Order: sequence, then C-alpha cells, then structure tokens
Amino acid sequence: MAELGNPNGAANATTPTRGRRGGTIRSVTELLPRWSDWKPALRAPGADLLAGLIVALVALPLALGFGVSTGLGAAAGLTTAVIAGAVAAVFGGSRFQVSGPTGAMTVVLVPIVAQYGPSGVLAVGLIAGIVLVVLAFAGVGRAVRYMPAPVIEGFTAGIAVVIALQQVPAALGISGAEGEKVWQSAFDAARRFVESPSILTPAIALVVAATILVGGRFFPRVPFSLVAVAAATGAAQLFNLNIVRIGAIPSGFSAPTLSFLHLGDLTSLIGPALAVAALAALESLLSATAADSMAVGTRHNPDRELFGQGLANIAAPLFGGVPATGAIARTAVNVRSGARTRLAALTHALILAVIVYLAAGLVAEIPLAALAGVLLATTVRMVETASILAIARATRADTVVMIATFLVTVVFDLVTAVAVGVGFAAVLALRAVAKSARIEQVPLETDDHIVEEHELLREHIVAYRIDGALFFAAAHRFLLELAEVSDVKVVILRMSRITALDATGAIVLKDAISKLEHRHITVLISGIKPEHLRPLEALGVFTTTDSEKRHIFATTPRAISYARMLVLPDGHYAASTSDQD
Repeated sequence: MAELGNPNGAANATTPTRGRRGGTIRSVTELLPRWSDWKPALRAPGADLLAGLIVALVALPLALGFGVSTGLGAAAGLTTAVIAGAVAAVFGGSRFQVSGPTGAMTVVLVPIVAQYGPSGVLAVGLIAGIVLVVLAFAGVGRAVRYMPAPVIEGFTAGIAVVIALQQVPAALGISGAEGEKVWQSAFDAARRFVESPSILTPAIALVVAATILVGGRFFPRVPFSLVAVAAATGAAQLFNLNIVRIGAIPSGFSAPTLSFLHLGDLTSLIGPALAVAALAALESLLSATAADSMAVGTRHNPDRELFGQGLANIAAPLFGGVPATGAIARTAVNVRSGARTRLAALTHALILAVIVYLAAGLVAEIPLAALAGVLLATTVRMVETASILAIARATRADTVVMIATFLVTVVFDLVTAVAVGVGFAAVLALRAVAKSARIEQVPLETDDHIVEEHELLREHIVAYRIDGALFFAAAHRFLLELAEVSDVKVVILRMSRITALDATGAIVLKDAISKLEHRHITVLISGIKPEHLRPLEALGVFTTTDSEKRHIFATTPRAISYARMLVLPDGHYAASTSDQD
C-alpha cells in the first residue's frame, strides 16, 4: 500500500523501531527516561509551571470524586493523583500525559471493592502494573492503532453514562442503594428518593454541574470545577446544612494496612487485574494519541507509555492509591494551558501533594453532592456529539459497531464492551472486504508511469497509489508512511484502486492531509469512487462542494497537470477528458 513515488526510495517510509532485540522485545534503555526530556523544561520552565497549576486545580475535585466513587474514599483518589501522576510523568511515553484516577477505571473497580475489599483493589493494582510493564517490553503498545473509531466512541459514550449513573445516589442524597449493576443501584436510589424526596442535595449537585458547564463554555481557562466545589462547601459551612460530607482524610501519605490474601484469593484476582491492565493500556494510549493530535509535531512512544503506567500502578497501591490511567480530560487541559514538557504533569502532582499535607481538613468538609455534580459535568464533556453523529452518518456498519459497544458498556462491563465492539468491527470489515473483492481480466498496461514518476520527483511532486481496503487495520500504517514524506511540494493520492473505506480510514486520511498541509504540502486526490466520497464528506475531510477547490480530479494525469501548475513557474493545467488513471 502507498509505495509508488516514495521520495525516499521504494522501501517503506516508516522508520524502523530502534532498540529491538529479536524483533519483539524492547531493550531497557529504550523505556527509561532521557535527559533530553527535561532540558527544554529547565531552560524555560514558566509555561509548564503555570500549566501544572491549572491542571492541579482541575484535577483536585476529580481525584476526590473518583476516589469516593471507588469506595476507598477521597484520600485514595488524591494519593493516586499524586503518586501515579508523578511516576507516569517521569517514566511515561508522552510529554503531555496527565495520569491519575479516572471514571473508566472507577467503573471497573467498584465491583472489585464490593467482592474483595480494599486489599483486593490494591493487589489488583500491583498485578495490573506488572502486566503493563511486561506488555511494554513485549512491544504491545502499537496495538492501539488497530482500535476502530466507532468502538472508541461507543466505549467513551458508554463510560459517560455509567459514571453518570454512579453519581445518582450521591446526587439524590441516598446511601446504601442496592443493585449488582450500576443502573440497578441508580434505579433503586431514584425509587427511594421519590418515596422521601429532599430538594437540597440534588440542588447542590445540579448547581455545581451547571456552573462548570456554563462557566467553562464562556471562560474555558477558569477552573470552574474547583470554584463550584469551594462555593458549595462554603455555603454548607455558612448555613450549617445537614448534608453528607467527605469526612476526615489523613494528612500526608502512609503505607496501607493490607489484610492477608490467600493463594486462592490471589488466583481469583488475576482476571480482574488483567481487565484493569487492559483498560489502563487502552485509555492511556488513547489519551496520549489525543494529545499528539492537539499539539503540533509530537508523537508519543506507546511502549514507553505502557512502561510508565505500569510503574505508576505498581507505586500507587504501596501508598493506598487505586489503579490509574492517563486521563484524557486532564491531558487536554494540560495541552490547552500551554504545557511544553513533562514538567507540567509533574508540577500538577506536586501541587496536589502540598494540598494533601496542608489542606486535608478543608477537603474533608466538601459535600459529596458537590463532587457528584463535578462528575456529572465531566460525563457531559466526555461525549463528543459531533463525532458520534459523523460516524453514524458514515456507514451503517460503523453505526452498528458503535451502538453495540455502547450498550454492552452500560449493561455489562468495559472489557466485554471492547471485545464485542472489536469483534463486530472485524466481522463487518471482513464482510466489506469480501463484498468488494472482484476477479476481472485487465489488459496489461504498456506504460506503468515509472519514468513519469521519476520526473515528478525532480519537480517536488510525489504520487501515491492506494491499493485495497483503507480501513481500521491498515489506516494507521498509511498515516505513518504518508507522514514521512519530505522534500516535496505536492502529494497526489491515487485512490481509484481503493476497495473499501470506513470511518477510521476517513479520519486517518483527514489527519494525514491536515499534517501535510500544515507543512505547506498541497494534497491532490485522483480517481476516487463516488461511494468512497460519502464517509469523507460526513467526517469533514472536504469543506467545499467544488471539486477543484477541494483538489479532487477524475484522473491522475489531470492531477499531475494541476500539480505542475502549482510548482512550476511556467506550469499550466492541461485537462483532458480522455485521460485514464
């Protein structure tokens, strides 16, 4: 795929991975921190220190809320944010990643707490951390590139609904809600609230959530989550409101007291630990990928990211913390606040540590309903409505995959949802490839354009012919190959031989075009079939209906003529209706 006209030769343009031993195992030095990671921070630390402060203000109420939601308490959430956040910042593979407790991890941990207690959660975190380190050395980090976009969107939307359902009891002021599944306990809390309603607690939750959503829309740089929680806490103190608060949390960090776990208990924890490790790997790598897309000229190291998250999950339980992952919301705040290096994420962890030591008494007075409001606002922000609608419009198969992943996430669990979503996507993708396969007799071409392509290279024009299906299993390889194009002014994508194109392929193509145009490289498309235009238009690859303005040509010779007009002083656009691709 995408090999013709490679300016670096006929070989694959992707740079071979350094540090391989036997082709599969990472060397230790490839995964360890480097001095180059920190030199820019030491030269100009100001932007990173400010970004770290902003992220800490955003992360404080989230860490408290997720800690309470797991059942281990607010202190566990804060400890996780500090310990895991610091370790992952130093050893992780992304310079922007901010790690800590997350809503997705909370969903997995709640049943573990109910069945095994706090000691079980700490043991699960340790085992999951070891698994992540092993995966890092095995080079498994690159596997996230094969995750279909509909699975990710359905998974994220399902997590948002589950987190929202988790907050229903606290938001309604109901304790001890019954039910094995989160939707069952939410229904039980709502039923008990109707039997004995009280407006004060839900009002606090709704006001906090509304303040965060509305204020954040108009003043995105202000940490409204902290402002709203502080206001709710102050009002509760001032008017002596009879509402449930977080309660006393320890000042500082101490090693947890672990009850003895029998060998049988440890064996039964392997399954949950593998689920936690899978979720930590998935969420962290997706978060790091999102950070790359928000910042220009960056690319994370996926195996090193798994290594850093593994060490973070080994360290956090030793201080009483819960399993952690890279946090998409906090990472996005970090990037948008002007972070440049890892110093920002490390600063965020250090500021939270100061709060643990100096402000534990104030934190204890925060109403649980206020934290429920923070998490409800977080769930609203998690759902990318535009992305969901775009995928739904792209193809029916992508819609089925997204809906199936969403439903299984809400009704069952996250790991099952990912397995079901990927399974659906694989079956439907193979079906699409099978339907598009054709055996037909084609006359042998007398001119394979080799001479013309060498001439084009001298004119700083490169032509790629994409053969076969551009879907989730191949799309990221296409992006990596295309991103390596250098010393050219125009790239021509010959797409007449594409047999299938799904939403992930369209998204990756859009990303590749954006990256090339950011480098002032014009992208022309030739020979694309009408049925492949639909997902491209639905996902916003093109912003105009005029073919020439969006650089679409019926044949490759027409695209070549237009490219020469762009790069040559005496170029001219010589269109011909009889040209063949």
